[in-house]
Amino acid sequence: MTEPQRDLGPDPSLLLVDDDEPFLKRLAKAMEKRGFQVETAGSVAAGRAIATARPPAYAVVDLRLEDGNGLDVVEVLRARRPDSRIVVLTGYGAIATAVAAVKIGATDYLSKPADAADIMNALVTPDDELPPPPENPMSADRVRWEHIQRVYELCDRNVSETARRLNMHRRTLQRILAKRSPR
Repeated sequence: MTEPQRDLGPDPSLLLVDDDEPFLKRLAKAMEKRGFQVETAGSVAAGRAIATARPPAYAVVDLRLEDGNGLDVVEVLRARRPDSRIVVLTGYGAIATAVAAVKIGATDYLSKPADAADIMNALVTPDDELPPPPENPMSADRVRWEHIQRVYELCDRNVSETARRLNMHRRTLQRILAKRSPR
């Protein structure tokens, strides 16, 4: 199924900031096919430099990067180009970080894995409209698994502490962690 071509306006510049290089390359190629002029950055420092030198009309920024927080890039971009449309992506979806991203100036907030169509919809949907629901949203099992993984990482990969915080038996948690992620 092909999506309708959306008008990107006079400036189709797009900045993609993500430290996952294979994902960054795939997304850049997909967004170029949709009419964007893409520039990529693999770190907060590179993203801030591009946002300062050549602030784009659109941006997709990962929240967690190896050298810091993607919201730093959002702040610079919002200061340099207030009309830019910014989508924040993260593998660790939480209401608190979504609120922080929107307060700082993000237009929308998507949890990974988000595909190019979902990102495109978030970038080009006017503020007074809601974007259409995702074609393939995460399953409930996947959402649960993501939450457990996030808490596990926040507990420094300590199984006992994670199990205690999730109010779950340690052995049950170990079985969940040993399995592959659900689709």
